Amino acid sequence: MEKIGIIDLGSNTARLLIVNVSDSGYFQIVDQLKEAPRLGEGMEKEGFLKPARIQATIRVLKMFRKLCDVNGIDRIIAVATAAVRRAKNQRSFLDEVSATCGIKLRVLSAEEEALYVYRGVINTMDIPKGIILEIGGGSTKIIYYNRRNLLNYETLPFGAITLTELFASENLSPEKQAEKVEEFFKDQLSRIEWLKDVDPETQMIGVGGSFRNLCRMTKIMKKYPMRTIHNYVVFDEDFSHVYNLLKSLDLDRKKKIKGLSSGRADILPSAFAEIKAFKDYMNLGNIVISGSGLRTGIMFNYAVPSTLDKPVSDVLGFSLNTLIEAHGLNRQHVEHTVLLSVQLFKQLRVLHKFPRQYLKILKIAAYLYESGKTVGFYNFEKHSAYIILNSNIYGVSHRDLVMASFVAASTGIDDINLSDWVRYKDLLTDEDLDAVRKMGVILRIGNALDRSMSQAVLGVNCDILGDSVIMKTELSGDASVELNAAMEVGSDFRKIFKKNLEIL
Repeated sequence: MEKIGIIDLGSNTARLLIVNVSDSGYFQIVDQLKEAPRLGEGMEKEGFLKPARIQATIRVLKMFRKLCDVNGIDRIIAVATAAVRRAKNQRSFLDEVSATCGIKLRVLSAEEEALYVYRGVINTMDIPKGIILEIGGGSTKIIYYNRRNLLNYETLPFGAITLTELFASENLSPEKQAEKVEEFFKDQLSRIEWLKDVDPETQMIGVGGSFRNLCRMTKIMKKYPMRTIHNYVVFDEDFSHVYNLLKSLDLDRKKKIKGLSSGRADILPSAFAEIKAFKDYMNLGNIVISGSGLRTGIMFNYAVPSTLDKPVSDVLGFSLNTLIEAHGLNRQHVEHTVLLSVQLFKQLRVLHKFPRQYLKILKIAAYLYESGKTVGFYNFEKHSAYIILNSNIYGVSHRDLVMASFVAASTGIDDINLSDWVRYKDLLTDEDLDAVRKMGVILRIGNALDRSMSQAVLGVNCDILGDSVIMKTELSGDASVELNAAMEVGSDFRKIFKKNLEIL
């Protein structure tokens, strides 16, 4: 296990991630620190990083260095983006950081920055065709991919800070300032020829702090039941509501909005004006928020070097395998539980009639069914459900995550807490409750058939005859433990599927 620190010094914020990287290439964030030294503030006219902002940044980087030293970091990967890239006093700033903090910053080119953002998104989202908008403090990136292949990208030399400064000097009202930013950004977009060739069915993906703030604000507004940011969908009407509210308030009132970071209150209207202009110009609908971007791209490239050439082929599978390793689960047992559960799902399709998409839900629940045992054996299913809901599982919708958590927690026919279910009423339907119960029974049988973790049951073959399901097992040794454990689920199987279960 290697422990690395990743420092991302942007125009507005600086972030440190502390990451454990396993020998097999899986990685997990174990700590993070974020500060807003606003390094790029005030440099728009003359092009120099200002002394006050440099000193604020030095103080933050010293904090980062201390946290890295305390955590016994093996390697620090530190990068700087737009503000440092454009600064006329770049060299003296880098030398001062090296001398005072012991941190060697690498200044990313616009191309490198865009590629890291793309790799952070493409390796964590199961969206085959997307256009990424990433709004930083000093730059804006537009990245287009199709069939998981990067096609075009553009880095524009302005962001939330620079646009705010550019139009603040005109003493405009917040509404007029937002209008000016929209007009300016649309004009810049009209100069990017390849935007005209973007497939109209392309999904818009938002990356960066401004989008995370948008996510938090709309969640609070809707009383959304999940904390997860990644893969959250901001609908058109929700964005319009938040944008219209934000651009009508003065700074003091903006700072009081729940979900809005006080460090972004003054620059967020410019960022939202960019989003509005982009949506209108490209005729795009809802926005999917990505919690992964540049820093995640760096992590993938370091831990999984093959992603330099092509993305991971199975986003969800990579994510689940990371969690298997993080929780110290028996990989052979987990994979065999998944195998048997999938076989049962397919062979009982005539009874449950679920579409193939439900297999993703079952697989998530099966992979992490026993993860709760790392918290405690008794009621481990409930702990597993919590882990599913609160882990960073990539490549899956929030609805599927919620359903998978209920499948894992379903230890019996009457064991689903309906008050918990009601919390997710905007994500789930009454039909989903029936699906969760049936998949819960399938999972429990699949897990029971490898009760001794010896893979004694190689496979199953189900025949549906009258009021019974005859489950024939293919064995490689003594499977008495497995068969007894599976038959204990028989009464719930009968209640849920209205069939008797016989195991041979």
